[in-house]
Amino acid sequence: MKYHSTRNTGEKYTVSEAIARGLAPDGGLFVPDEIPAVTSKEFGELLTLDYRGRAVRIMSKFLKGYTNEELELFVSRAYGKNFDHDEIAPLHFTEDNTAFLELWHGPTCAFKDMALQMLPQLLTASLKKTGEKRMVCILVATSGDTGKAALEGFKDVEGTKIFVFYPKNGVSDIQRLQMVTQEGDNVGVCGVTGNFDDAQTGVKMVFSDEEVAAKLSERGYFLSSANSINWGRLLPQIVYYFSAYCDYVNAGRLKMGDELVFCVPTGNFGNILAGWYAAQMGLPVGKFVCASNENNVLTDFIHTGTYDKNRSFHQTISPSMDILVSSNLERLLHSLSGDETVRWYMQKLGSKGKYTVSQNVFDSIRRDFAAGCCTDVDTKKAIREIFEDKNYLMDTHTAVAYKVLCDYRAETGDARPAVVVSTASPFKFATDVLDALGEAASVRPLEQLCEKSGLPIPVPLSDLDKRTVRFDDTAGRLEMRRKVEKFLSE
Repeated sequence: MKYHSTRNTGEKYTVSEAIARGLAPDGGLFVPDEIPAVTSKEFGELLTLDYRGRAVRIMSKFLKGYTNEELELFVSRAYGKNFDHDEIAPLHFTEDNTAFLELWHGPTCAFKDMALQMLPQLLTASLKKTGEKRMVCILVATSGDTGKAALEGFKDVEGTKIFVFYPKNGVSDIQRLQMVTQEGDNVGVCGVTGNFDDAQTGVKMVFSDEEVAAKLSERGYFLSSANSINWGRLLPQIVYYFSAYCDYVNAGRLKMGDELVFCVPTGNFGNILAGWYAAQMGLPVGKFVCASNENNVLTDFIHTGTYDKNRSFHQTISPSMDILVSSNLERLLHSLSGDETVRWYMQKLGSKGKYTVSQNVFDSIRRDFAAGCCTDVDTKKAIREIFEDKNYLMDTHTAVAYKVLCDYRAETGDARPAVVVSTASPFKFATDVLDALGEAASVRPLEQLCEKSGLPIPVPLSDLDKRTVRFDDTAGRLEMRRKVEKFLSE
């Protein structure tokens, strides 16, 4: 299997080259030439496997040139004692036809661990397979969770350095503390004045700067990405959709072949896109419900066919979704329209801040996707109600998805079994969760939420306030290049 850019199908790359590069030379995103199918026989075998076994089976279909022995080693390293649940990504049922897919049992208490514990394994192997002798610098823009998960995944990994930019005032206190206290000799962190889109635009500017690339190459470095623009980051996320379906069937709540609805809290479109790829492989999915907060650019796009980032930016209590430019949408558009059209869309987005897809593309999107959005007020109401009614505690992002799923069911009458993709531990957003439950947060909100809910504080968060702050630097978007160069000269 070969890979190509979303903006140029003519040039082909191996999967190792795609993962090592992260971003295509033309600014596009790498995608496989074809989507492999999972046969009914293979599906039956997946039912009998644990999460690690399912990960090997699914990822092997995209990783030609990697042996099963290699993948089994990668999986054992990625999903081991660093997760606090034996099932890695368990389903929690609150009703017969509703389950929460808990993706936050890893070392940073967010769903990004599902991919970013695997990416360092894939990347370091890819560098060896491509014969790359230079060190790789992983450059990351984060809206909150990706940064810490990437830092933790690449901490002290041989042959790598990692530098993370985050919006200075656009993450939760706990997310910020997780990043600025990060241990490791090969890590760097810097706040950005502005929002996530400013950080993401600045990172893309560094990636596309040929002068920077030449300077870094002279020093023995090249840049790659740990954002979901990297195929090696997106690929592991496909696995948990298959795993959730298998667990639903094994729980006796779904018949093999029946369709599931997945509701996904969505910012950069990577998480929900991984599910769509799973469906293209044969996973029986009735609908993907794209859930947004007040930054509802994706909701409007799925409802109208026009993507328009020219709107007010809102800082919300679900900050990992505070995004107006959803990079991974480009991969979906490529699958539905081809590289020439995608180039035109991206040019329009760059010059006008908006584009409108063709009727055929819009019809295809509406076939597979529904969408809705949620205010902070409704997010807090959802947290309170499900805690009181079901004794289940959600974080703010998961609550957005739950509220949007309820709205979707009420509007459409779709009563098919559904999965709410739960993306973070409620303790990562303890202050806002406490507020939703009717309590003003104290100076020790984690302990307060523990007492209120009866749930233990996740170990990775338990002593954050006692750790030493290592990084307190701040940069504007145009200063980010200089920060990267300084980091790699030290």
